[in-house]
Amino acid sequence: MPNCPECTAREKKKIQAKYEAETPEENRGREDLFKLFDEVEIPMKLDAATKHFICKRCGLYATREQVSDIKYRLNQKERTREDKQDDYLEWWQKSKKDKE
Repeated sequence: MPNCPECTAREKKKIQAKYEAETPEENRGREDLFKLFDEVEIPMKLDAATKHFICKRCGLYATREQVSDIKYRLNQKERTREDKQDDYLEWWQKSKKDKE
């Protein structure tokens, strides 16, 4: 059974905020944070008649494909202004032939 992507994302944000608040910056490790993330499990129930998954916690009602799309959307990093500036800088520094 898949985990509810929306509830999982919310829990991960809470865990990360708590971890950053309680752990000094010099002692933080990605492995420790990922171990905490692995403990988050919010399974969805399968409705066999409609082949949809239902989250008992938030009420999400979706097919397997929709669950996958939601996970992709939530895991996608938002483009920040700095990302756009970096892309422009890379473009600017390319040779004229590469730009065409």
